[in-house]
Amino acid sequence: MPAKKHTMKSKPSISRSAAKAAAKGRASGDSNANIRWIGLAVIVLVVVALAWSVFSSQPQAQKEGDMPKLTGTKQYASAPPMTIDPKKQYTANVVMEKGGEFIIQLHADKAPITVNSFVFLAREGYFDGVTFHRVLEGFMAQGGDPTGTGRGGPGYQFVNEDSDLVFDKAGVLAMANAGRDTNGSQFFITFAPQPRLNGGYTIFGQVTSGMDVVNGITRRNPEQSPSFTGDAIKSVTITEK
Repeated sequence: MPAKKHTMKSKPSISRSAAKAAAKGRASGDSNANIRWIGLAVIVLVVVALAWSVFSSQPQAQKEGDMPKLTGTKQYASAPPMTIDPKKQYTANVVMEKGGEFIIQLHADKAPITVNSFVFLAREGYFDGVTFHRVLEGFMAQGGDPTGTGRGGPGYQFVNEDSDLVFDKAGVLAMANAGRDTNGSQFFITFAPQPRLNGGYTIFGQVTSGMDVVNGITRRNPEQSPSFTGDAIKSVTITEK
């Protein structure tokens, strides 16, 4: 018998044009994926850049511990950060150039912003050599202005702090101002009760010792164009307990 011929069936072959088309499709897909990734990266970078731009343009709050910079003689760029503890007790020992001293109990719990500013300035030596430029009989002794004119200040202002404290006795320490929320460095101490002042000025302390020294401050009315300067403060020392 004649031998049977075995024929091999070949697998269908892919044409060259089909292969090229497939390769082109794969390349196109890879290219599109790369474009999508690049586009996503660009969008992310744009969003980050915009967010940083907005953040950096906002005024940043002063960090605790960052003291305001001096911009001139006894002039500061801003109010000090809060460094006192309203729960603690603070006293100011005021020594006068002509002799004598008096002690003030500061009301940190009632007027923390005011006491914080006063403590900061005192520790900076701000009040050293500053005079009581306006001292009126039966009314009060005003000081804290380094220019001695009644128009000076530390370069910053802060708000009034209202409380239940009133001008019901001698020795009340309060902020002088040119209107509400214009407090700076000027303060005054009363010689007697001054109820008409209630509600207009921030009370932040009380003389507890040496009221006789306060009463002995030389009277001086700036409106009378006096030829002498007022009594000067030698130093103010703050004690914290």
